[in-house]
Amino acid sequence: MAKRKKSILKSIWLLLLLLAVISSVVYYITDYISRPKFVRYPAFGIDLPVNYTIHGIDVSRYQHNIDWAAVQAMQDKQVKIGFAFIKATEGLGRVDNNFRKNWFHAKQAFMPRGAYHFFISSKSGKAQAENFIETVNLSKGDLPPVLDIETANGASVTDIQQRVKDWLTRIEKQYKVKPIIYTNINFYENFLAGKFDDYPLWVAHYYVKDKPRIERKWTIWQHHEKGRVNGIDAYVDFNVFNGDSASFRNMLIK
Repeated sequence: MAKRKKSILKSIWLLLLLLAVISSVVYYITDYISRPKFVRYPAFGIDLPVNYTIHGIDVSRYQHNIDWAAVQAMQDKQVKIGFAFIKATEGLGRVDNNFRKNWFHAKQAFMPRGAYHFFISSKSGKAQAENFIETVNLSKGDLPPVLDIETANGASVTDIQQRVKDWLTRIEKQYKVKPIIYTNINFYENFLAGKFDDYPLWVAHYYVKDKPRIERKWTIWQHHEKGRVNGIDAYVDFNVFNGDSASFRNMLIK
């Protein structure tokens, strides 16, 4: 009887030991998969516009896990990453899978950060604004909210302009700051020009050397979509700010 009891206790002990080993293996595998990979590049991998001193990136879930400390620390000659826009929301209810993680860790790395909403032109501007507001808490030192609008989704010019106005008005009322509009030149000229010229413009225009080819004043220029940055194992959009450090600080949330 004593022998049998001893054998049972030994079996239980071995089973517990096996479970502990399996648990440890699963933990380390999960930790390895989810851990940001520190990727180093000798430079940013693209030609950078030389007439601007403040450079930035924008990211979403497509950049996967980001080592924000590595992003902040990277420097090539006089160029550092001076700001980052992070995708927060899309449409009526979507939240970017990596937003909360990116938002927190960018702040921890002392990276000036901003949040953007990807606009669905066929949906209510007011409802999309509420999606952003429910998701994004801005604090002192953050960049203004951004409306990313690139496609018409079958909506008319009149409807798009009204929905954009609804989003901008609600966001400005909530955060007490004028939002930034992100779009490309063709979309701006075909759907927005003349109606929103008093809002800061973040314009996308790739593969031109000196500045985007748009008549109106712009604040940020997205000039390339295939940059490389330490700490990000994917291509990254690159941007420049149109102004000096004092102008940049003046744009941040007070």
